[in-house]
Amino acid sequence: MNQWSLIWRVIRHSRWTFWGGWALFVLFFTLPVAIGWALSRAFDALSRGDSAEVYRWVAVLIVVEVARMASIHGGALVWARVWLQMQTFLRANMLAAQVASGGPEAGQPVGSAGEAVTHFRDDAEDVARFIDGLIDVSAGLVFTMMAGVVLGATNLAGALVLVVPLVVVAIVTKSLDARIRQYRAADREATGAVTGLVGDVMAAATTVKVNDAAPDVLDRLRVLVGRRRETAVRDRVLEEGVYAFSRGATDVGLGLVLLVGAGALSSGRFDVGELALFVAYLGWLSFLPRMAGRAMARHKQAGVAFGRMAGLVADADPRNTVTDRSLPIGVGKHRPRPSAARPERVPLERLDVIGLSACYPSGAGVHDVSFSVMRSEFVVVTGPVGAGKSTLLRALLGLAWQAEVAGEVCWNGVRIDDRGSFLVPPNAAFLPQVPQLISDSVADNISFGRVEADRVARATELAVMDADIAEMPDGIETMIGPRGLRLSGGQRQRLAGARAIVHDPELVVLDDLSSALDVETELRLWQNLADAGMTVIAVSHRAVAFDRADRVLRLEGGRIVADAVI
Repeated sequence: MNQWSLIWRVIRHSRWTFWGGWALFVLFFTLPVAIGWALSRAFDALSRGDSAEVYRWVAVLIVVEVARMASIHGGALVWARVWLQMQTFLRANMLAAQVASGGPEAGQPVGSAGEAVTHFRDDAEDVARFIDGLIDVSAGLVFTMMAGVVLGATNLAGALVLVVPLVVVAIVTKSLDARIRQYRAADREATGAVTGLVGDVMAAATTVKVNDAAPDVLDRLRVLVGRRRETAVRDRVLEEGVYAFSRGATDVGLGLVLLVGAGALSSGRFDVGELALFVAYLGWLSFLPRMAGRAMARHKQAGVAFGRMAGLVADADPRNTVTDRSLPIGVGKHRPRPSAARPERVPLERLDVIGLSACYPSGAGVHDVSFSVMRSEFVVVTGPVGAGKSTLLRALLGLAWQAEVAGEVCWNGVRIDDRGSFLVPPNAAFLPQVPQLISDSVADNISFGRVEADRVARATELAVMDADIAEMPDGIETMIGPRGLRLSGGQRQRLAGARAIVHDPELVVLDDLSSALDVETELRLWQNLADAGMTVIAVSHRAVAFDRADRVLRLEGGRIVADAVI
């Protein structure tokens, strides 16, 4: 699908609002045709001494000007909604792809929160700015055609000269296509590097402070900001240069119009009305070439934006950035809370991992791993650092995004085709090595949606978090701060663990959950999961986990070197 098709789908999403705003702006920019024509008639009447007709045309001018002011105010109000809807539409598709676990919508996870800002803010805005420029171009085109017809009846040669600046601007802008794309892509990449570093530093502010690393971090930030400054200046200068050239070409074109019309002016073939018409249109004739030059530059920038946004959606296909979806963001529209779309629960009897491999471009990963897990078993995966333990869990769950994955995972003897969409609650739950919490209450961090209170309470008991919650000032409604900073490391892990088991999953996959727990708490945790009859695959290096395990798998160099039944 080419870029124009993508643009059309963005427009079509809120088509009635869009075309309403378009009509109002086109009306605003084309009413000067009527104003110029009315002025010419008024001056003709004045030259004849017909005062009554002069007053009639003045009244017409007042009505047209009022209509023009009303159209621009109405257009501004409508276009504010269009602007919001276009960007929200693109952002909603990127967000849907980012939060989807498997399925046709799942996209490649964004590198960092800071990098996401450039996609969700800047790239979506670049597309909206191009569409906004199309409104100006279409309005200018309508005005120029109408004015050309009126002027052509007076001076055909002067009307034909109007196309000269358009042709010149189009040729020059087309010659700069590659450079416009290159400069915009470099600027967005540099911006992503700066926002990514700032986001990472804010997330690890305590680490930076205790290691006295602020000077080094600032030095790195200066380098990235310097690079961003260079790319931003280069990109902006090129964009403004194209616009300035368009204005210059337009001024030259107006000069040509004056030269062509000079003969008629000097010979007196222009009467007072025709002269008034010519003067009224002269200033507006520069609008279309100026807007056309800017729109052609923005067209290339929008192409860069679609290419970057495609990296966040399914199959890196730009068409998935413009998938139709309902967005009830208008005034008075009902905004129902969406229900969680979860797969049907399939009771687990046996899980088989057959020849599973997940290799990253660097060569790291796991190779030809096979094992089976029976219902209610507790399987521990261990091994040295870099052995591939986390990669194995992610590949099993269909989350090894950047790796080349091969092999099969079978659930009760049936091959799982889309592991990412099937191995989610209530069938499976995953707790990564670094738990991710949000700045909200304990209850909301556990439930992440609508969950019965008794389920939340049971999850906190199983995760050995109930006693800690009882001591908090507001109990389960206590706010935990950004990324759970008000909690200890062990509390954060157990809170994330409660989230993993709140839906009573058939399979629980834990990546080093116990690393921040004391031995007594860890023992209670494993015992609680066993008593609940849960099937668990856990990465651990702790002896208490080995003692409690039914089986221990040892990974080295991405391969299973030992499979011990305890």
